[in-house]
Amino acid sequence: MLSRILGLVAVAVGGTLLAKQMQKSGGKGSESRVSIDVDLPVRTVYDQFTQFEQFPQFMESVHEVRQLDDKRLHWKADVFGKVIEWDAEITEQIPDKKIAWRSTSGTPNGGAVTFKELSGGRTNVTLEMYYEPQDAVETMGDMVGAVRMQARSNLQRFKDMLEKRGSETGAWRGTISKESGAGPMH
Repeated sequence: MLSRILGLVAVAVGGTLLAKQMQKSGGKGSESRVSIDVDLPVRTVYDQFTQFEQFPQFMESVHEVRQLDDKRLHWKADVFGKVIEWDAEITEQIPDKKIAWRSTSGTPNGGAVTFKELSGGRTNVTLEMYYEPQDAVETMGDMVGAVRMQARSNLQRFKDMLEKRGSETGAWRGTISKESGAGPMH
């Protein structure tokens, strides 16, 4: 009997905390920012990050990324135990500097990865992203920092994979801007 009462109290407290958190955020999206230093030159790190279809090699929950054209990607991933799919478009891409995106279908999300050259042939990679949790499970996962932890471990696996290999597997050196669309870099 006591364990049942304690269980009900825990559910009530959890629901109250969730309601307060959603009220504070206005029920809107969540943002995360993580960063890591990779012991390779910026060009190598950036070039590997343009190989979107290889993301499942280091992104634990990503099943597949299909590059539809220079600007559009189709994603399939496991998010808090559910397989979801969405399309995204690259909104800005500056070689060796930045790749930014936003979803065009599915769960609203977006963000940017920036690349900063450091001394000694090293590169800082910073991932900033936002998304809008779609249900209570995603909201609770966000509250406990699951998205940030996943992003951090994905960047660590990217670093480990690339440093072990020592070189990129391909590159796309084009530029995408809001004004000009996609095109080769001159």
